[in-house]
Amino acid sequence: MIWMDFLCHPVWAVLTAVLALVVRLQRRGSWDPHACTVQLKGKTAIVTGANTGIGKFIALDFARRGARVILACRSEPRGRAALKEIIAKTGNSNVHLRLVDLSSLDSVREFAKRILQEEKALHILVNNAGVSGLPRQITKDGFDVSFATNHLGPFLLTNLLLDLIKCSAPGRIVTLSSLNHGKGRVDFSHFHGDNISYFLDNVYNHTKLHNIICTNELSRRLQGTGVTANSVNPGVVMTEVMRHYPLMFRCLFNIVGFFFFKSAEEGAVSSIYCAVAEETEGITGKYFESDCSLALPAPLARDAALALKDFEICERLTSKL
Repeated sequence: MIWMDFLCHPVWAVLTAVLALVVRLQRRGSWDPHACTVQLKGKTAIVTGANTGIGKFIALDFARRGARVILACRSEPRGRAALKEIIAKTGNSNVHLRLVDLSSLDSVREFAKRILQEEKALHILVNNAGVSGLPRQITKDGFDVSFATNHLGPFLLTNLLLDLIKCSAPGRIVTLSSLNHGKGRVDFSHFHGDNISYFLDNVYNHTKLHNIICTNELSRRLQGTGVTANSVNPGVVMTEVMRHYPLMFRCLFNIVGFFFFKSAEEGAVSSIYCAVAEETEGITGKYFESDCSLALPAPLARDAALALKDFEICERLTSKL
């Protein structure tokens, strides 16, 4: 009884609140997007998955800087809600919704075709949209749905818009990866859902490794064009990417995350840094950590021969025969 009285004392609630505050303050990096004075007036930016989470805060930042922002979203209702929110918060009416399902190559092609018809320039492309924890499902293109959404769809989108970005140089391509890429493996049969475990984030980890590998090869191919391509780790972030996981796992994630994980707004910082900061101008083919620092990715992500092979295979898989 004495121990129960001790543990239930209000001081523990106060100490818990203090601990939460300290941990939250420590999560913030040294670069503050609100202190960055870079303006994007006259610039056009596309953010995939911009209806929620990290993507919405990236788009919100671009809109605050005066950019023409295109929200590339799969859900029209949620996309329109994000559109209204961003316009209301920034006063920038030059924000637009365009629908795309990255798991469908036909949808990606239709989206890119419309962009090329409507837009005269494209200065920033942020490949943010992603899924995790999905069961095995094969798309009509014959690909695992997670690989299609997280890697092959963004890969095709980037390549279809590449000429427009190069004509608009200087330009920046930012692809969100994950610290978990280090747990990933490269097996090209994974693209079709073969020889792969679907336990928790296994597939996600593989896709995030491919993101970095192909971004590095893209950077090599873009040398001398004025367009940079970099990969970013946003950190462990409280977003809806966990929505496909078991309820118990999600509850545990949310409880622990309250104290230790980043909010979606905090998770957007490293991507914004790569996309707009003067300090990152001209930097390409690099991997940025969640605190905006440069870091070395996993050894497989630094294999130039593997990068060339991966890129060429993805080109063949996404080409329209």
